[in-house]
Amino acid sequence: MKLINTTDAVGHVLCHDITRIVKNVEKEAAFRKGHVVTKEDIKVLLSIGKEHLYVWEKIDGMLHEDEAAEILYNICKNEHMTRSETKEGKIELFADCDGLFTVDVEKLDEINSIDNMMIATRHTNYPVKKGDKLAGTRIIPLVIEKEKMKKVEEIGLGNPLLAIHPYKLKKAGIVTTGSEVFYGRIQDTFTPVIINKLSEYNIEVSGHKIANDDPETIMSAIGELKQSGVDLIVCTGGMSVDPDDRTPGAIKASGADIVTYGAPVLPGAMFVLGYFDDGTPIMGLPGCVMYAKATIFDLVLPRVAAGIKINRKDLMKLGHGGLCLGCKPCHYPNCGFGKGV
Repeated sequence: MKLINTTDAVGHVLCHDITRIVKNVEKEAAFRKGHVVTKEDIKVLLSIGKEHLYVWEKIDGMLHEDEAAEILYNICKNEHMTRSETKEGKIELFADCDGLFTVDVEKLDEINSIDNMMIATRHTNYPVKKGDKLAGTRIIPLVIEKEKMKKVEEIGLGNPLLAIHPYKLKKAGIVTTGSEVFYGRIQDTFTPVIINKLSEYNIEVSGHKIANDDPETIMSAIGELKQSGVDLIVCTGGMSVDPDDRTPGAIKASGADIVTYGAPVLPGAMFVLGYFDDGTPIMGLPGCVMYAKATIFDLVLPRVAAGIKINRKDLMKLGHGGLCLGCKPCHYPNCGFGKGV
């Protein structure tokens, strides 16, 4: 840094905060460290007694923190996002719509491994609402080498680091299985839970079938809903490994390609996911979804609602972080459940 006359400071970067004190009125930073002095600032600086300033020397091949923040922002930004103003070298990104937020974690780690870089984000595969904060970017020092920022740009070249996938699915069909419900021996308390969870993603239930434990009846119910043109089919009941639990077999026999029967998540291990040839997803939900606040269904539904096809590897990754601790009160989704990936 160097000491210069305030009148010569336009375009230079301040090395420290400059405080303005007005007796009984205020004591605050009139200018923050890193501020680039403008012509309009000169009068203010002189009025608070600053005839000389310590500033960073301008050196070829170096960028100011605000310039570097713009580069970090540019590799993060994507559709459906808005940004904050640049303040003290920091830019924040916000959701412009409801949707599933995803992060290219591998690229994020690579960029944050470069000295003096910082991009902090929400967890990937996180459902967000319009206005939610997504990420913040900045460099650590006031100035940084252009070469380092060029390396960052090369890593971020191509697809943006962040994405929001708006929810696409609109209509769902529910198949409630179980002879006890079919014959009216007990009240169906499962379906209202599913309707409520689907509504969080603006998915309307346009069809509901009740089947006994006969596989043919379950298959027929699935087929009728599929023919009606729903975007998603959800089956409840009969999901365990007991001999009289026929729902997983009926889902497979309905023509769906099964991704998995079982998931490394508690609660929710007895979960089925499959897809029909046209991409329509079908899920078999274990009984825990009816009474537990957060389950496998809550982890998978946002991705499905956003139209993202889930493979077996995606589901197996849920094991890391897939143990719900049953906290009372429940803080989901503001907890570690499902946040391993």
